[in-house]
Amino acid sequence: MEKVSVIGIGKLGLCFALTLEKSGYNVVGVDIVEDYVKSINDKRLVTSEPGVREHLRASKNFRATVDIREAVEHSDILFVVVATPSLSNGGYDHSQIDSVVEKLSSSGRQARTKHLIICATVMPGYTDKITERLKGEGFVASYNPEFIAQGSILRDQQSPDLVLIGEGNENIGDTLENIYNNICVNSPSIKRMSPLSAEICKISLNCFLTTKIAFANMIGDLAVTAGAQADKVLEAIGTDTRVGNKCLRYGFGYGGPCLPRDNRALMAYAEEKDVKVPISVASDESNFLHLKFQVEKFLKDTDKEEDVIIEQVTYKPGTVILEESQELKFAVEIAEKGYKVIIRESKEVIDNVRSLYGDLFEYQVRDRQHQHAA
Repeated sequence: MEKVSVIGIGKLGLCFALTLEKSGYNVVGVDIVEDYVKSINDKRLVTSEPGVREHLRASKNFRATVDIREAVEHSDILFVVVATPSLSNGGYDHSQIDSVVEKLSSSGRQARTKHLIICATVMPGYTDKITERLKGEGFVASYNPEFIAQGSILRDQQSPDLVLIGEGNENIGDTLENIYNNICVNSPSIKRMSPLSAEICKISLNCFLTTKIAFANMIGDLAVTAGAQADKVLEAIGTDTRVGNKCLRYGFGYGGPCLPRDNRALMAYAEEKDVKVPISVASDESNFLHLKFQVEKFLKDTDKEEDVIIEQVTYKPGTVILEESQELKFAVEIAEKGYKVIIRESKEVIDNVRSLYGDLFEYQVRDRQHQHAA
């Protein structure tokens, strides 16, 4: 049985570790929180991500530890899946990866080559810097980001459209391609390139999605204002195979933990390279203007005596994530204008919203049947 290690087993890393285990790998996962690691090893972890508890209970060749040395001893393939929060300038904070690298560096020169596979979203050029930092210590760094969505992580990991491999060398590229051939139930497009090219590709792909969503809402706003049928206009546009219907619907703007951040990261990287990226700038501005349009139209069309019930304030259905949620921003805007807004959501979401906004809203917990349906 082939062995792999996953350093960082939060929601995304744990899903990846379980996906690997289910595909026949012997996996060691690393986290820094002892109680969390114990809950995983005891198979009593509570999580809202679909399928994780079932996969964890069924796993036989996966264990968690707080000791990174165990991961290094266990395997020559070390996937790093830690958080890279956004900085104030739009770039990514690499401090958690830096901490991992520091621990690996302090372990001394490796007898065999160890491959450090960076899976978190990073600024272009970062993986090559890691390779340089670890030069002479037996580590080679590669970049292998995932294209997943919260609420469907396990499914997305097993059925990706694209596997992106920024290979540190040809051998690790072959190894990673073989791993994905084992874990994927579909036949994704596997694209291999340099780490720098893959880093630019990762954020650029999400920036194309922000542009497409912003374009759809821009055309939708125009159609609604003119009295045309926004949905029919966009559906027809998407029929052209050069365009496609995915992400070309009229609705709330883009939000969540990935798209807005990647758009700003591309702008930050382009500024560093003294390259203008007006399309990404316009996408962010358009996303803001679309929310403004939605609020103004609502205020014009809706009597203040009416109760406003909002069934979803997360950034997308099926998640509990409020980060950059346009739906929540909309709810806040109209509540602050004096409308009585009732948020009807899951208890977990309501608790999070209440901690942020207190009594700005009234709250109703959805029953389990409707939660499941959502």
